[in-house]
Amino acid sequence: MALKQYLEIGKITSVHGLRGEVKVQPWCDDPEFLASFEVLFYKSGTEVVIEYARVQKNMVIMKIEGCDSVEEAQKLRNRILFMDRDDVELEKGCYFVQDLIGMEVRHAETGKVYGRITDVSETGANDVYTIKSDDGKEYLIPAIPEVIVKNDIENSLMTIIPLPGLFEEDDE
Repeated sequence: MALKQYLEIGKITSVHGLRGEVKVQPWCDDPEFLASFEVLFYKSGTEVVIEYARVQKNMVIMKIEGCDSVEEAQKLRNRILFMDRDDVELEKGCYFVQDLIGMEVRHAETGKVYGRITDVSETGANDVYTIKSDDGKEYLIPAIPEVIVKNDIENSLMTIIPLPGLFEEDDE
């Protein structure tokens, strides 16, 4: 599975002020991360040059080059902004959520397939992965070192050692 080069990072939700600024809802861990980009992209691949960006509460106020009026900013509402994965260097052990979605989850020792990751939830202490099995059952696993043995992003495979009780059939 090839990794997506461009990843969704936020959505333009409204106009801000009178000079063409837009308000962007961040789809990343931290609005400061979104505000740090100088260039983003639309789905079409069109480059979006950011003149400046600042965080306001949990949103990002952004001035996009060439958008200089309320009317022009209004036309951008509901557009999704994308980042180029090459513009970011992740720390070891950090992943883009979009790379985790769809990963097959297997037992590290037995090879038993539990299903695929369908969602990642932030709980504060650690992330929680939702896994959906082929028969439609959903399971929640904590993204902690005691459970996650290996994330093989390139091959879309996660190997785990489940805690007792995570998968009821393992306890039978």
